[in-house]
Amino acid sequence: MLVTVGMRKLLLFVLLSGCPAAFGEKHEIGLTAGGLFPEDRGTIPNTVRLGGASAWQANYGHRFTSGRAAVYGEVHFLGSPLRQVGSGNPASTRDVATIYVTPGVRVKFAATRSVSPYVAFGGGVAFYQQSVLQIDGTPNPAPRDIHRAALDFGGGFDTSLWRWIGLRAEIRDFYTGSPAYNLPNLGGGQHNVVASGGFVLKWGE
Repeated sequence: MLVTVGMRKLLLFVLLSGCPAAFGEKHEIGLTAGGLFPEDRGTIPNTVRLGGASAWQANYGHRFTSGRAAVYGEVHFLGSPLRQVGSGNPASTRDVATIYVTPGVRVKFAATRSVSPYVAFGGGVAFYQQSVLQIDGTPNPAPRDIHRAALDFGGGFDTSLWRWIGLRAEIRDFYTGSPAYNLPNLGGGQHNVVASGGFVLKWGE
């Protein structure tokens, strides 16, 4: 009997400390860092290259259903302080700062396993802040701050690390309206692809 009780206590300890995913935590916060890929836009002579840049992201997820495919509601935040703009037209905006806020849905597969892939999609708003100067150094007449609609889709995977801490790697594409480049005939939508990795914190039931 003593052996049986001891084994039960040991099994319970292992499950609580080493395999938190088995309990299907209801709340998740992902903190990731990565980079936005460059994006080429426009036609000659009004072409621009929106440069790559660092991107800092936070994601809150709330699990609504569990099972082999767990469904989460999520709110995703991305901030990038400076993306350089290159253009053959010196009247272009010199650089752009970026914030995306996109609520959405995430579907996680094999949610109770040590490696759980997922797909995510959502929609929200993009905030762009244009530089005060053009590439040629003269004052930029483009609006300083604008906002655009944003669509967000991508995928990645979570892995267990220790107790309620895991690792996350993902790729997302934020398809948004165009920043104010201050160039004619350069509107429409643009893709903003980011690859990132970091930590995910899980708790609650």
